[in-house]
Amino acid sequence: MMRKRFKGLLVCSILLILFVYLNNSSLFAEERKGDPLLLAHRGLAQTFPMDEITGETCTAEIIYSPEHPYLENTIPSIEAAFKAEAYVVELDIQLTKDGEFAVFHDWTLECRTDGSGKIRDHTMEELRQLDIGYGYTADNGKSYPFRGKELGPMPTLQEVLTHFPDKEFLIHIKSNDPIEGEKLAEYLTTRYTADRLQQLTIYGGNEPVEALKETLPEMRAMSKETLKSCLLSYEALGWSGYVPKACKNTQIHIPEKFASYLWGFPQTFINRMEDANTRVILVAGNGDWSEGFDQKADLERVPEDYRGGIWTNRIDVIAPIVHETKSNK
Repeated sequence: MMRKRFKGLLVCSILLILFVYLNNSSLFAEERKGDPLLLAHRGLAQTFPMDEITGETCTAEIIYSPEHPYLENTIPSIEAAFKAEAYVVELDIQLTKDGEFAVFHDWTLECRTDGSGKIRDHTMEELRQLDIGYGYTADNGKSYPFRGKELGPMPTLQEVLTHFPDKEFLIHIKSNDPIEGEKLAEYLTTRYTADRLQQLTIYGGNEPVEALKETLPEMRAMSKETLKSCLLSYEALGWSGYVPKACKNTQIHIPEKFASYLWGFPQTFINRMEDANTRVILVAGNGDWSEGFDQKADLERVPEDYRGGIWTNRIDVIAPIVHETKSNK
């Protein structure tokens, strides 16, 4: 009797293992065509070493020697990113004193501009007067290559979305203030059609993202909490093919360090997420900072059959390599 039970348990175990393998193998997944989707972080921006930076680091003061004339979060840099064949451009927004959304990275002005104080204490008209390239230096302040250059004024979110009416954007709410989520939801719903909103994704602090989702429940939106909830629940249940509710209508940024542990990664996993209206973006490193796949050597770490999104800070470098690699296959 015990032997029969043992055999039955063994057969069941083997069948379960076989099911899990076959259900999550990319061998039988629908093959995704085309190149990976390229996401340009802040448009075409100046880059800097990621070692030992903190949330307080003024990255404008530690840029590498400039290889192109663009600054992050400006209309020319976004234009250059799309011209370089970015599919999505990420940009940062800050709420101003007069209820506008300025496209700018920092909470305060001192690091990058010739202004001072918090963004939210200034009107948009005041912010337009600033030199947005004032603080950038690659040689510890010996020279400031972007000071006084014709980079255009700090743009508003509406100006960017109007200038690029059919392009995809990832909009980063830089605070954890729920009011900003409420105001952004109102801002978007009163200005744009449902079709246009489908081309936008929001991410940021848990509280503003949660507030935004109350008004726009079908919009792709992500915070650290939604990402954590999705991935943990998927790890528990994804072997069966089930996609948890936390993984629907969102975007997930997966550090390359953890990607291989996800059930069905890459093709089966991406197919499941796409069916749930969720976009998958692979980021470099462990996900602590905005590390990107910025050089040819970085792309060698991306699985050959990966067709999801790739986060890059150097779309001008990466896009030609991706397209050339694809055309040579």
